[in-house]
Amino acid sequence: MWSFLSTLAVLFIQMMLVMCNPLQVFGVDGVNFSVHVENQTRARDAMSRRQPRVYQLYSRTSCKHVQVVGRKISARGEDGDKFAQLVVEADTFGSQVRIRGKETNYYLCMNHRGKLVGKKASTRSPDCVFVEMVLENNYTALMSARYTGWYVGFTKKGRPRRGPHTLLNMQDVHFMKRPPPGEQSDHTPFRFTTVSKRSKRVRAARPR
Repeated sequence: MWSFLSTLAVLFIQMMLVMCNPLQVFGVDGVNFSVHVENQTRARDAMSRRQPRVYQLYSRTSCKHVQVVGRKISARGEDGDKFAQLVVEADTFGSQVRIRGKETNYYLCMNHRGKLVGKKASTRSPDCVFVEMVLENNYTALMSARYTGWYVGFTKKGRPRRGPHTLLNMQDVHFMKRPPPGEQSDHTPFRFTTVSKRSKRVRAARPR
């Protein structure tokens, strides 16, 4: 009887440890859990409600905004241009998105040749899915989810670059997300506050 109770106690303790920290208890070496996370990120989320965002993509090289004019894609739009208003839809649990022109209702897509084209909203092609990446310089890059290593990019004249001719460190693939005119961004910029030694002395000299 005593051994039976001892066994139950041990099982109960192990169960509690698994609930608290399963990875530490199992101690499995050589298992890459990032693969599981990546697979869950790539899984299509067809049941959840999509949360669209509307913003403009400012090209670092052309100094203009990305436009979706039907099947034609360029980076020549002025701030507030109706064709530069982009609706961004989250496609998965992770950072994969679909980008649609608000005015034309065409999606920004990249075909098998790496060319940027617009496709109708009724199309659910994997060519229209991109991975949204925030870079160390605070710019945003968009990599094709279907063709790894191919990025959305534009020349100084606002012409699209083909995916095979793009690299992540090229300025051609760097963008800034801007809210449409009259709308405020959801993100509050981080501001550094510096206090000089002189200002500290002035504060100390003030009467209390």
